Amino acid sequence: MVREKVRISTRTLQWKCVESRVDSKRLYYGRFILSPLMKGQADTIGIAMRRALLGEIEGTCITRAKSEKIPHEFSTIGGIQESVHEILMNLKEIVLKSNLYGTRDASICVKGPGYVTAQDIILPPSVEILDNTQHIASLREPIDLCIELQIERNRGYCIKPTQNLQDGSYSIDAVCMPVRNVNHSVYSYGNGNEKQEILFLEIWTNGSLTPKEALHEASRNLIDLFLPFLHVEEENLHFEKNQHKITLPLFTFHDKLVKLRKNKKEIPLKSIFIDQLELTPKIYNCLKRSNIHTLSDLLKNSQEDLMKIEHFRMEDVKHILSILEMEKHFAIDLLKNQF
Repeated sequence: MVREKVRISTRTLQWKCVESRVDSKRLYYGRFILSPLMKGQADTIGIAMRRALLGEIEGTCITRAKSEKIPHEFSTIGGIQESVHEILMNLKEIVLKSNLYGTRDASICVKGPGYVTAQDIILPPSVEILDNTQHIASLREPIDLCIELQIERNRGYCIKPTQNLQDGSYSIDAVCMPVRNVNHSVYSYGNGNEKQEILFLEIWTNGSLTPKEALHEASRNLIDLFLPFLHVEEENLHFEKNQHKITLPLFTFHDKLVKLRKNKKEIPLKSIFIDQLELTPKIYNCLKRSNIHTLSDLLKNSQEDLMKIEHFRMEDVKHILSILEMEKHFAIDLLKNQF
């Protein structure tokens, strides 16, 4: 068991492994701290990390078994102490470690009497068994036990169809979760506005990953899930610019200005402020930040000019176009508001 003294940094956010131990070949334990955190941040990180550790890390499991001597899952085989169901459950508990993608085939071919353990599984080169002593079946008589296996790498709890296939194979509900359990707790210290928190994370794994490796992988997977939100503004802007070129008519604000000037009632455009238009708060704020205060300022810009404004979208341009199309609104309503 390894222990480290916990030191709280008041300047930089840091994490440490404060306890690490191996209880068995299939049970590793690690305890970590993250500090200093502001009030409420420890629970935010702890809940997210717990879900990522339990659900976002891939593991390798046996997902299917096939044998010609098995009539159905709940049958028994002469000369074997365990029922077929018990053998399938024992196969389910075998802990594997690999970096494979997709599925691989493995097999068991043993002649009794004797005990069948995980050591008797013939594996592909990319797969490793962590505990070779894990029990599978007990053969009481000199019989042959041959089972074809399918190994798969996945994440979470994979529920397979209950019915057996026509070829005599049986699906196994695989627990592709290297992390067996996660606990998080919060310690608060300080007073008033200076109150801070320490996050404690306890992680138990099945041995295919150490708790430290599981923490790193869960963190990377969690970051990958949020990365699209960091680029959504740029991607949408690029998409909407392309849409703008295709869908919007060849119509500029300068054309609208010419039409307004031809109106019988001359409108004092410099005296009409954009807050008199029926603009959404977002459009109004974007225009204000770009020093567009009056209708005259607005009409000096083309559609392309407006699309260059930060956070401006194609829908915003269409909204302004619809307002400018309402000539009656400009000619009468706005003038009434002037006087």
